[in-house]
Amino acid sequence: MPKDSSESQMTAGGAIFARLKALGVDYVFCNSGTDFPPIIEGLSEAMANGIDLPQALVIPHETAALGMAHGYYIATGKAQAVILHTNVGLANGAMGMINAATDHVPVLLMSGRTPTVEQGRFGARTVPIGWGQEMRDQTALVRETSKWDYELRFPEQVPEMLDRAHAIASSTPSGPVYMSLPREVLCGLCPIEAVEAPILMAASCVAAPERDLEQLAKLLSRAERPLIIAQRGAGTQDGFAALARLAKDWAVPVCQYWAGALAISYDHPSCVGSDVEPWLSEADVVLIVDGLAPWSPEIHGPKASATVVNLGPDPLHQRFPVRNFRSDLSITGETADALVRLEAAMRPALAGREEALATRRGWLNKRVTSIRAATRQAAEDGASMPMTKAWVAHCVGEAVKDHDFTVLCELGCPLDQVRPTEHGSWRDLPHSGGLGWSLPTGMGMKLAHPHRLIVSTMGDGAYMFANPVACHQIAEGHEIATLSVILNNQEWFAVRRAALGMYPQGFAAKANQMPLTSLSPSPDFARIVEASRGYGQTVTDPKELRGALERGIEVVMKEKRQAVINVMVA
Repeated sequence: MPKDSSESQMTAGGAIFARLKALGVDYVFCNSGTDFPPIIEGLSEAMANGIDLPQALVIPHETAALGMAHGYYIATGKAQAVILHTNVGLANGAMGMINAATDHVPVLLMSGRTPTVEQGRFGARTVPIGWGQEMRDQTALVRETSKWDYELRFPEQVPEMLDRAHAIASSTPSGPVYMSLPREVLCGLCPIEAVEAPILMAASCVAAPERDLEQLAKLLSRAERPLIIAQRGAGTQDGFAALARLAKDWAVPVCQYWAGALAISYDHPSCVGSDVEPWLSEADVVLIVDGLAPWSPEIHGPKASATVVNLGPDPLHQRFPVRNFRSDLSITGETADALVRLEAAMRPALAGREEALATRRGWLNKRVTSIRAATRQAAEDGASMPMTKAWVAHCVGEAVKDHDFTVLCELGCPLDQVRPTEHGSWRDLPHSGGLGWSLPTGMGMKLAHPHRLIVSTMGDGAYMFANPVACHQIAEGHEIATLSVILNNQEWFAVRRAALGMYPQGFAAKANQMPLTSLSPSPDFARIVEASRGYGQTVTDPKELRGALERGIEVVMKEKRQAVINVMVA
């Protein structure tokens, strides 16, 4: 190999970007630091030589970088890359990795590593933080949330290690990976022929075993009171359609308890909302579709005689040490593929079941009608001052229904009142609960689908966690127009609810002001977005809410500016 021929080698920092493009990565979300000079030089070198590269975006906070990569994957199904600054940047990004791991999002996370040597090698330490950022085990910050990790040892490793990282991240069950990048290594040269070589390995996608699906089909088709609990959606549009057919043909109630993604339309006759009771305690067969926590064991559970089946890319959720929900049959496979094949396997058994299914359909319809009336009434009861979250969610659902939309919820608008109907139209905060998720995740989705209406709904505490000044700066700089709806109760309501749940008659419940929950006085959130030339409005009167939402949507969709509606709620 020629030692210094620019025609046959390129800086390893640039080789990273070139190989990421070959792997199908569109964006690299970067928060740079003093470890980035070889990355910056390599990127400039590759651009000067006309090499095809993903777009590198400057993201001024790590939470936003991970959130945007998360959202872009949700919208496209394509893993994206994030590069952060040594251990301090990685520490800020750790919460986003926790969310990505829980939500099975394949992010390729990299961060610089402070130079190992103090002198005598190009890339050695040059400023005091080179000593201050040294760690014995930097990867420990994210190891528990990473499917795979590695520290790059030589510049020529860049292509093959990125190929491996991408393949592992995208394999069943998908999830984030991490690679640290020592500055001295990035300063080295990588052969261009290695960067341009064919991709070394493909992802491994697991299909549910046919015999397991046949067994499940028999269980469901013979059940008198079957129940499906779907928590992380149906995988794809095909999976969504298959679940809809199965539930309709067989009159199976589908509950979306603490749903992270929409699995069935709220117009579907089998959609019973998010309350798992009384369905769970009555069911003789329970199918859990990709559910980490399908019910709360302290509150409810299946009857002893019921058969419980877990289906999904990781039906036993092996990353979590304690998850002891019953699983009489555990089926590993990509969700959408399994649902499509399950629906097809059950179809022949419909013959001769018309009368029994008609009876069950009538029984289900009566209960669903009652549930929907109660849900609507709960929303209307909240149309007073101060408004309830149910009323705000109802108004958001009405405002977006004529658009191609996605609503994200982070302690914001409840699913039952928004009532979405299309695959991809709803996402909720992953069960890991790393706050500050919905605003940057919505931005990543909008980056992927500029013509789609993206509405991020969140509590006031969640909005502050998102580092909104950074997020709004990014949105303005890259022309990312989303609507944020803040449900502002001036407190940590989830914390209050947890305390009341455990100590309903305790001292905290009787206190004039519950300790450690107040976020009062509330900042004027509407003005924060105005600093980045966005539109902001605060709403206290329920009669003004619908008009404010429509104005926000107009700003986003027609004026192509970001908007924040700060709604004061109970």
